[in-house]
Amino acid sequence: MTRETASVPASGAAAGLRHRAEAAASTLPPLLVQARHLAGSVLMGEHGRRRAGTGDDFWQYRPAQAGDSRRMIDHRRSARGDIQFVREREWQISQTVHLWVDTGASMRFASTPKLPQKIDRARLLALAASVLMVQGGERVGLTGGSLPPRRGNVQILRLAEALSDDAEQDYAQPNDRALIPHARALFISDFLGPSAPMEQALSKAAARGVRGVLLQVLDPAEEAFPFSGRTLFQSIAGGVTHETLKASALQERYLDRLAERRTVLERLCREAGWRFGQHHTGDTAQNALMWLYHALERTAP
Repeated sequence: MTRETASVPASGAAAGLRHRAEAAASTLPPLLVQARHLAGSVLMGEHGRRRAGTGDDFWQYRPAQAGDSRRMIDHRRSARGDIQFVREREWQISQTVHLWVDTGASMRFASTPKLPQKIDRARLLALAASVLMVQGGERVGLTGGSLPPRRGNVQILRLAEALSDDAEQDYAQPNDRALIPHARALFISDFLGPSAPMEQALSKAAARGVRGVLLQVLDPAEEAFPFSGRTLFQSIAGGVTHETLKASALQERYLDRLAERRTVLERLCREAGWRFGQHHTGDTAQNALMWLYHALERTAP
């Protein structure tokens, strides 16, 4: 007996492959699609810090994490107890980047329907920067330990999903836990909430040798304060409300407070060895991503 097998025409196979690819792409978060498109539009050249023969000195042992391959485990050190340890080298530390994106309610503001909400722009920039860094062989994750730094396209998908969560409070506090010593970090927020938590986070990061970038994202109306007459100001979460009959009388004091906040952020960055930048949602995301890329490179050891 012979067994007959049916062959699929080449054109049919190609059509099936395209259908499966389109179905897979349709399940991707829109944020991920936009971030990859944005990252692809920025011509960066070679990214990453992999250099043969450079930075191979032993740096530290750390407990093994989910996603670490078996060959990374140092069996001699792990044999001393019940915990498996990974032997990290200097170049591995310099290639690690932690992200914190403010998901507080204040970030869900847009002065006009033509502008993106601040949180949408912050998420887009954080994920596009992550795409570039992962393409360069770097490990990227979130602060706080909920998503440890890893490489690979799967990590980008995890980041896109994790960044989609919203916080209920008006101003989210920066999460400074689980920062790997001597790694790098990127914090994106409007930084309009209390400055004490940010000061504490940067102080802790500096003590661990972590250097990074603060990017302040603002709506153009928050920079210009174009309000006059009777106006009701209310926070997105509804926790703060203020009504005035002459909004223009508040402009000078508001702009002074905004300038003071920027001065504080710049001082904190100088003291911690970080870089400070500002982006308005009315400007192009491409220019902001370009600046972020170079700023993160300058923070690398």
